[in-house]
Amino acid sequence: MDLAGVLLALLLVLVLVVSLLSNLLVLLCFVYSTEIRKQVAGVFLVNLSFCNLLLTVLNMPFTLLGILRNQQPLGGCVCKAVGFLETFLTSNTMLSMAALSIDKWIAVVFPLSYTSKMRYKDAVILMGYSWLHSLTFPLVSLFYSWVDYSSVYASCTLHLKEETERRRFTVFTIVFHSTSFMLSLVILCFTYLKVLKVARFHCKRIDIITMQTLVLLVDIHPSVKQRCLNEQKRRRQRATKKISIFIGSFVICFGPYIITRLIELLPFVTINYYWGIISKCLTYSKAASDPFVYSLLRQQYKKVLINIVNRILKRDLYPSSGYNSSLDTENDYCLHR
Repeated sequence: MDLAGVLLALLLVLVLVVSLLSNLLVLLCFVYSTEIRKQVAGVFLVNLSFCNLLLTVLNMPFTLLGILRNQQPLGGCVCKAVGFLETFLTSNTMLSMAALSIDKWIAVVFPLSYTSKMRYKDAVILMGYSWLHSLTFPLVSLFYSWVDYSSVYASCTLHLKEETERRRFTVFTIVFHSTSFMLSLVILCFTYLKVLKVARFHCKRIDIITMQTLVLLVDIHPSVKQRCLNEQKRRRQRATKKISIFIGSFVICFGPYIITRLIELLPFVTINYYWGIISKCLTYSKAASDPFVYSLLRQQYKKVLINIVNRILKRDLYPSSGYNSSLDTENDYCLHR
């Protein structure tokens, strides 16, 4: 294997490790925290992390073997099962992100009626549709034997073997990507732009109140005034930055692969091997970035992780013994007094 292949394999290993650890942390926070489990958005986040975890464990290692061996690493039946799972899980993750954006839109634009518009039952219905939608296309591809090993992407995925079925396969691929990637992207753009509009409106109201306060406080120190103005600027940029990350990460990670798969439908186009692997690694990188984009960087999840770490450290630092337990009891008594 050449140097480029080694670098691609190392990149995929890095993505696999980060994705495995980060998605496990999200699921651990959901199990540990009662507050997170009470949130309706937790249903979407768990489904997203669960799909990403399955993609990490079941698909990424076989793609890694395909890169290292430069040939199909699995038997025919196993390859079809892996390709079926990849199509299903990728579509499911896209729709889960769309469901998260809908939840955010309702929470921000309709805050007073959020509890009636988005209940646990509604979240389960959305996830049920996501699973049903995501299962339809891989079942159809399995029925027509359109799941096979593709050397361009070094993985078991949607692949056309017979030229006589090119027209049917082309229609299927376009419909599949239109109802998964394009549908999710349209929902993301619509909902998050509505959220951004509301956020900018509230920031403008806060800025007006802040400026009025600064005008009244004539004796305020210039450094304090400058600090308030800087905070105004950061507040305006914060919402735009978050929404740009939500939409931008979706487009950057999935866009190159989807466009490549659509261009590949043209009979006179040949996809470069290295570009195919890079675009595949980008889709896998979404599984590694989702936990940070949607969960782990939020203050609530940070607190839960800190509590888990503190509990583990206390068990290690203070082993259960008679002396230590009596000492802890005495310390608790002194703190109480």
